[in-house]
Amino acid sequence: MSQFVRKARVRALAKINLDLRVLARRPDGYHELRTIFQTVSLADTIEISFAAGRGTSIELDDSANIPNNLVERAARLAMEAMGARGNVRMRLEKQIPMGAGLGGGSSDAAAVLLALPVLAGHALHTARLLELAEQLGSDVSFFLLGGCAVGIGRGNELFPLPERPSVPGLLVTPGIHVSTPEAYGLLSPRLTSESAQNKMVYFQLQAWNQAFGTVGINDFEGAVFERHKSLAVLKKRLIRAGAFVAMMTGSGSALFGLFGTRDEVNHAIALLREEKTFRISLVNRARYRAIWWQALKAHIDGRVWPPRSRYLR
Repeated sequence: MSQFVRKARVRALAKINLDLRVLARRPDGYHELRTIFQTVSLADTIEISFAAGRGTSIELDDSANIPNNLVERAARLAMEAMGARGNVRMRLEKQIPMGAGLGGGSSDAAAVLLALPVLAGHALHTARLLELAEQLGSDVSFFLLGGCAVGIGRGNELFPLPERPSVPGLLVTPGIHVSTPEAYGLLSPRLTSESAQNKMVYFQLQAWNQAFGTVGINDFEGAVFERHKSLAVLKKRLIRAGAFVAMMTGSGSALFGLFGTRDEVNHAIALLREEKTFRISLVNRARYRAIWWQALKAHIDGRVWPPRSRYLR
């Protein structure tokens, strides 16, 4: 390989939804949402290399064999937006369970949008990155920013919230696949204009009240739990294990519990030992950016956001 190859190994963090309200179907076919996103420590890893060249080639080593992988699509969009040419090689190591409501694919795509311009020596400013993220999926925009944020519209209109303490938590990922279309199909018959108005009022209260101990609502839970009763049981078990907040994230099927101490998390793991679990902690925006600056430290100029390449001409 050429001496001009630039490499980085970056982490693509997962998210949970601390609150999620589904309003009415929009004219564009999507549903209007109100949600609170929060990045957590569980992460995929992506190795990326870039070498300038006369043409462009993009290769992805994806051991999970994900069809229509957003990582590859994100790389192509970024190269086109930069007007860059060269050879991009990527290797994706999955840790975030797929189809669980944790945003793994969206985070992987956002990681490429953030890292590739740095390695290629180009600048894509936040507004342009957000435009590219819109083409990839509704949650991708959030992972360009991280921390705790309100998402409205399709979840892609984002507004920062005060950061929460980095409390310990536990993710439970049962072997149940709930597709997003299935979840919306189960929920849609329950949506009314009156319930939408009430949801908007109570969501505002939840967003303003950032004190821990307040329990959010995930509108998908009622419909999904009726279809998959074992998920409702798991939520109750998390609460009995000591979680002061326990919810399903996204449209499922992963559930999370937040605890006061690591010892309480250890106790919950013992009680749920037959389940697949992951220890997590909440990752605030400052920590999220620090993780990125550390991963790209050989290639960036200062601590600015989005990360700025030191190879800029």
